[in-house]
Amino acid sequence: MQIWVDADACPKAIKEILFRAAERMAITTTLVANQFVQTPPSRHIRLLQVTLGFDRADNEIVKRMNAGDLVITGDIPLAHEVIGKGGHAINPRGERYTPDNIKERLNMRDFNDTLRASGINTGGPSALNARDIQSFANQLDRFLAQQR
Repeated sequence: MQIWVDADACPKAIKEILFRAAERMAITTTLVANQFVQTPPSRHIRLLQVTLGFDRADNEIVKRMNAGDLVITGDIPLAHEVIGKGGHAINPRGERYTPDNIKERLNMRDFNDTLRASGINTGGPSALNARDIQSFANQLDRFLAQQR
């Protein structure tokens, strides 16, 4: 099992939790981004920098991941593809996407996109807070414990 991180939009606090988990659990963790992302020196942590372009990082994650891998992303269409390939996905707020909830999340995302395109301001997500960070850390710990 590997951890893949959709790193361009991943908050620094979440990356730091992932870096510690990678070291503690000796799990290969690959950050995929279209820009340079600072990573600590580690044999378990890698950066895969892709060229600029729409969904290039997402496409690279889907191409390289295997069933059973974990992907950290707030991108619901990416999470949907990951689950379709037999992977697991957790967003930076600690919500685990599953086959049971991903279609609902995707439908809601598409609905909100339609509203925004119609000129209706649906707002965006609130800023990441301490509760979100703790929720992510707890969800990651639960997931990793289940995998061992």
